[in-house]
Amino acid sequence: MKTFALKKFREKLAANEPVHGLWITLESASISEMAVALGLDWIVIDAEHGHLDWKEILEHIRATVRSDTVVLVRIAELNAGLIKRVLDIGADGVVVPWVETAEQLKQAVAFASYPPEGLRGIGAERATGWGQCFLQHAQEANKHVLVVPIIETVTAGRNIKELCQVSGVNLFFFGPADYSSTAGHRGQWEGPGVAAELLAIKEIIRAQGKHCGIIATNHENLIERRQQGFRMLGLGSDTGLLLRSLHASLGVVGQDRPMSPTFVPEKAALPTTPLPRPPKPMRTDRVKVFKEKKLRS
Repeated sequence: MKTFALKKFREKLAANEPVHGLWITLESASISEMAVALGLDWIVIDAEHGHLDWKEILEHIRATVRSDTVVLVRIAELNAGLIKRVLDIGADGVVVPWVETAEQLKQAVAFASYPPEGLRGIGAERATGWGQCFLQHAQEANKHVLVVPIIETVTAGRNIKELCQVSGVNLFFFGPADYSSTAGHRGQWEGPGVAAELLAIKEIIRAQGKHCGIIATNHENLIERRQQGFRMLGLGSDTGLLLRSLHASLGVVGQDRPMSPTFVPEKAALPTTPLPRPPKPMRTDRVKVFKEKKLRS
């Protein structure tokens, strides 16, 4: 647990400043190293969906050591064993999916806290410096650990006032796609009426002096979410950002096409003439200097 990073993270939120981060779904720890090198405030390692195993999760956590980047792990479900293991290997907090009631949220906080306040067992793992820092870690962990519930169902939205009353939770993340599914609009990011509902829930959370997080779908949406009052802003997921860049580059050469669930590429809709040079937003900001080489006779 990086208490200095967590303090900086909370200070930014307390000052109503945005904290920017990245959703990690791929196994390469180099992605987390890039996030750290670029000064991102946080990363979330997704252990709910996808294929990441514990060794890969640990490597992502290690990539943030001695940095100001807070590392959270989204666990697969509300489970004491999963929360304990994530925190034992050094995560700064947990993101808990499908939280719908205050009782569930209280459980999550208890599982992430040492007794007497909570139910977390103490182990001789990375979090305690392999047993060398028992006292220091045990004294500061409960105060600094982040427990972030995801509001991703209609039921959670209806119970938001009660959820806001749970002690030890000051940050909520939104899951528009799952919320849309529970509202009867499966497969849509924000189905009919869902965008307005999420903004109303966000206002209730903000009125309680707490903060909201969400993943942006593109550059314009990132600015829009910031203006709407979201403060934990996801630039995107690693796969989403990569695919967005690939689509843009393929579009430049007239080869962009939709992806199929079978992974068999569909034909491009219409062949287009490649642009003579990339669009301005895609051009490098580096000054290139070309030196003429002299040929030896």
